Amino acid sequence: MHKRLLRTSLIALGCLTIAGCSSMMTREADRTAGMSAPQLYQEARDNVRSNDYKTARTYLEAVEARYPYSSFAQQSLIDQAYVNWKDNEPEKAVAVIDRFLRLYPSHPGTDYMLYLKGLVTFTPPSSYLRSLTGQDPSERDPKGLRQSYDAFNELIQRYPESRYTRDARQRLTWLVSTIADNEVNVAKYYYTRHAYVAAINRSQSVLKDFTGVAAAEPALYIMMKSYQQLGMADQANDAKRILDQNYPNSKYYEQGLEDSGGWFSWLNPSRVFN
Repeated sequence: MHKRLLRTSLIALGCLTIAGCSSMMTREADRTAGMSAPQLYQEARDNVRSNDYKTARTYLEAVEARYPYSSFAQQSLIDQAYVNWKDNEPEKAVAVIDRFLRLYPSHPGTDYMLYLKGLVTFTPPSSYLRSLTGQDPSERDPKGLRQSYDAFNELIQRYPESRYTRDARQRLTWLVSTIADNEVNVAKYYYTRHAYVAAINRSQSVLKDFTGVAAAEPALYIMMKSYQQLGMADQANDAKRILDQNYPNSKYYEQGLEDSGGWFSWLNPSRVFN
């Protein structure tokens, strides 16, 4: 009998403990319960001001989920994108921006969202660490740079008078040069590993897709040298002729590709934005 009473007491105590924990979890989970859209949004804004982005995200997501057809829901998406960006969650930020642009293509905040998308992918959080790893350029994915280019370019085309367009134009100029440099670095990587056809293809993409970029000079040189290695004299002479016409005193004839700069030097935007 004594053992039975003890076992019953332990079971009851366990149930009370579980119930207490469940009650605490429910109160924590329901901290936004019963709040109106303006109240939720104000709480989110307060947390943004104090740089508590995770808590701000909770309130913003609650606004969108509970009041999906309100103007607060639209604004909450804009703020969610910003909060995710500031909280080093670029993938989440881009996902929110894409959802916003799909749902509200003519919203007054569309220009800002395009600008923010360009910023999110302009300099990824991992860029500094990547610059220290010595990662081969063929392993680097320029997807983020191209996403940034596409977002800024769409902003400029659709909203030429936007307050964000001037900065977007400056960043776009840097992106064009940077993407072209990246293509040349990959071409150089292939050339040094005797993948001459791949080096030619990458160099040709620079000349075809970009105009007025400094990367055209090393691209032509790599093409010329690659054709020479393949024994394609006519094509090599054509590349040399174009190189001489546009860069009559090309430094690459003397230095080759050895001193053309680090392949990850493109990661530093401070060379344009001081």
